[in-house]
Amino acid sequence: MVAAVAAIVVAMAGGNFTDVGSWYQSLKTPSWKPPAAAFPVIWAVIATLTAASGLVVWGRSSEVTRGRWAYRQRLLTLFLINGLLNMLWGLIFFHVRRPDLALIEGGALWLSTLVMVAIVYRRSLFAGILLLPYLLWVSIASRLNYEVVLLNGPFG
Repeated sequence: MVAAVAAIVVAMAGGNFTDVGSWYQSLKTPSWKPPAAAFPVIWAVIATLTAASGLVVWGRSSEVTRGRWAYRQRLLTLFLINGLLNMLWGLIFFHVRRPDLALIEGGALWLSTLVMVAIVYRRSLFAGILLLPYLLWVSIASRLNYEVVLLNGPFG
């Protein structure tokens, strides 16, 4: 339940931080950028898969009696940090209007996603696999962010 609520909160906050108004429309973007309509669909799928992964691994952690609560605390912390980094990226890119700084922050988001996949995978192969589309999307989004910086910089 916590994973589902957290995924919804992150998705809603990310949506609220996303502003595709005139500033964003004025940015040069690479020709391979997905259409705008794809982004909410992609994020909805990722939020669902991330919540499902969290639920699976949370359930699996109940099978381990020794150190169960410590593992669950680390798991919650990991998902919380990743969710905060996810929301922070949108805030930096769209509201602060600093794609260059968002690119740096996106590196932290990518790394936290990779760590999340690795830690979850060790507990449940299935839960780890559920996170792979998220890692792939953060990789694609980071590349897109990089291209925006190259095409439009400097910022600030």
